[in-house]
Amino acid sequence: MRGWQLGAWLTLSASSAWASSLDYCDGGTEPSAAVQDRLLQVAAITKTELEKSGHTVALISRSGLALQRLGQRYSHAGVSLQASPNTPWSVRQLYFACDEQRPRIFDQGISGFVMGANDLTEGYVSIVLLPADAGAALERTALDGRSALALLASTYSANAYAFSQRYQNCNQWLAELLATAWGGLRQEAEDKPNAADSPRAAAQDWLQAQGYAPTVLRIDWQPLMWLAARLRWLHSDDHPAQDLDAAQFRVSMPQGIENFVQQRYPEATRIELCYTTHHVVVHRGWGAIAAGCVPSAGDEVTALR
Repeated sequence: MRGWQLGAWLTLSASSAWASSLDYCDGGTEPSAAVQDRLLQVAAITKTELEKSGHTVALISRSGLALQRLGQRYSHAGVSLQASPNTPWSVRQLYFACDEQRPRIFDQGISGFVMGANDLTEGYVSIVLLPADAGAALERTALDGRSALALLASTYSANAYAFSQRYQNCNQWLAELLATAWGGLRQEAEDKPNAADSPRAAAQDWLQAQGYAPTVLRIDWQPLMWLAARLRWLHSDDHPAQDLDAAQFRVSMPQGIENFVQQRYPEATRIELCYTTHHVVVHRGWGAIAAGCVPSAGDEVTALR
């Protein structure tokens, strides 16, 4: 096999392995009792941070799918609500119901949210706490079932284009929920029930007007775009032709949402947690914890039992 052929084969093989990691409906392997116990400890520390924050709502993200090769630590985000009808601090989020083959809105306790990570030996959780007015508006909108469901698309795509209503991923639903809350779109919809624009279209228009920038996922090699177009969770027919030609997708991801929040509300604060098989690190501030869950000066480190 020639050198370039071998390189292409290795790249496609690695990409196929990455693609298989996106198939979260394959069931996976049940974590051992020891692993579950360790993740429950991580969840308890996460919930303690939420409880002592003095806030009643937070944006929360976790690492999950293997997206590090695309420069993304976090893959999934939602809204953690102290007043959740499920249990306190449950995460209201969009998830894909595998049995039904459709997206749903789901309230999940912090323990289940943390256990959704793909790598059970090293994981990350990010919490963003909002200023009072922004937090109150988000809390009202997130707890309103009609508003949450009005933003739910009928078809899921993990790489949904951020400014199209054809598909939706979990983070895009969250971005549109923020737009509805902070743009007063929920009230506008009630005042104008026959408005031509759908709630999703109105939310996306607001996001664009406010300078929201989706995350650019650079595939950088056209054969990988071809591969992505043939995976059941990924689609390309909603993306602009110029993006496809450039081998990139513009997608709502947790990091991009956090960047938007920080720009809009500089007084917002952030807590990042990470865990290994031995410890949990709690870091306060917008800077990221070093790869490998390595603590820096001022971080809190808790040994896991």
